[in-house]
Order: sequence, then structure tokens, then C-alpha cells
Amino acid sequence: MTMSPCVCCLHPILLLLLLPLLLLPSWSRAENCPRACLCPDPHTVDCSGRGLTRLPEDIPLDVRRLLLSDNWIPRIPADFLVLYSDLVYLDMRNNTLSHIEAGTLSTSSRLVFLDLGSNNLTEIPTGTFGESRSLIKLRLGNNPYLSEVSEDAFLGLTSLRELELERNALSTLQVGALSQLPSLRRVRLEGNPWVCNCNFASLFAWLLENSQKLAS
Repeated sequence: MTMSPCVCCLHPILLLLLLPLLLLPSWSRAENCPRACLCPDPHTVDCSGRGLTRLPEDIPLDVRRLLLSDNWIPRIPADFLVLYSDLVYLDMRNNTLSHIEAGTLSTSSRLVFLDLGSNNLTEIPTGTFGESRSLIKLRLGNNPYLSEVSEDAFLGLTSLRELELERNALSTLQVGALSQLPSLRRVRLEGNPWVCNCNFASLFAWLLENSQKLAS
């Protein structure tokens, strides 16, 4: 059975119409992904190593995994996690953050993983993490100017299991900063210039009692 000339002519036209749809990824980059970033799935935005000096403005509101490492970003807006309330994983290591504004993490935040390592943080004051009860892993290591952590810096982080404070500039640490973390299972403190004084004696005693929590 032979096809009519009309049907034969229709096939190339259909192919031309369908080709753009066949070439589109499962998630339209043009519509949802920031221009300088990659979006391997509908809820992940990867802006690592893009030379960014500020947070992209067109991040999808339903992003859950945001990768911003190896850039030059100096600050996180205090309302950032309020705006991106579905975010559970935030990697901002190796940027130029010098401080974290109080209230950046709130009790309503769903954040589970936060990496602020390899930045320029100088202190972690009370209220920095705003009692974010969902946070499980917090990385603060390799901040060469981080010399002060408030005793109540981690107050309210009731789900925190892993805390990294290695290779900073800490000479002392109030033991209360660790003892008030009921879910803590692993802590890294190596590579700090500890000073042997009364505060360190208390910390040392806590570490002896909780040696199973120290990273090997």
C-alpha cells in the first residue's frame, strides 16, 4: 500500500516539530536553571567554581540541594533560608564568608547539611544558627581566622550529629558548646592552636569522657 503525497510530505514536517522536544532535557534549563549553573535534576542547582561574587538571583524556589563551593561569595543574606524553605543541602565551602548573620538559620529551616568550611569566618556567636532543629551535619573547619566560638553557638541544634571545627584558629573552646548537643556522634577539633588553661582542662576532660565521638 502506497502513501499519498500529502502523508509523505507530512513526515518531515512532524520530525522538525518534534525534534526540539526530543532534545530537551527532563528539566528545562532555560526556564529553571540559573545561567551560570548546572541543574542535573529538578531540585539540584550546581554553581560550584563559577567565579561568583554573590548568590545567583534566579535560583528556583523549590531547590533542595544547592552547591556554591569554590566561588568568591562574601555573605549569605539573613532571609535566604526563609525564601528557600525546601533547601536541605547547602555547600558554601571555599568562599570568602567572614561572618554569618544571626538568624540565617531559623527553627523553620529544613536544612540537614551545611558546609561553611574553608572561608574567612572569625567567630561563631550565639544565635548564629537560630536553633535549626533539622541540621545533622555542620562543617566549619579550615577557617584560618576562626578564633572564637560562643558557648551557646550551637544551642538548639538538637539533631546535630556531626560537627567539624578542625584546622581553625581556636585556642580555647567552652565545653558547653559541645555538651549541649544531645545527638552529637562525631566531632573534629584537630589542628587548632590550643592553649593549656582551665578552659582547656574542662574540654580535655569532656573529650576523655567522649573519646568515641572524636574523628579517628
